[in-house]
Amino acid sequence: MANIKQQIKRNKTNEKRRLQNASFKSSVKTAFKAVEKAVSVQDKEKAVEALSFAHKKLDKGLAKGIYHKNFVARHKSQLATLVNTL
Repeated sequence: MANIKQQIKRNKTNEKRRLQNASFKSSVKTAFKAVEKAVSVQDKEKAVEALSFAHKKLDKGLAKGIYHKNFVARHKSQLATLVNTL
């Protein structure tokens, strides 16, 4: 444990961000699963809606610096391809 006051505060803020980022990443994975589920039951309307939400979440993660741009591009492409199979 750090003795320096500034480092103690930095550790607290790092832990808060880590928990927020983990929560956000979990919500993105849930959005992915929603798209996959809609595709598996052949519901195009619901799949397109879920795809839009997933894209929104990915873009927000990119803007926050949680994800790398290539990660976002790859997942957007994979999800779009999946929806286009319907």
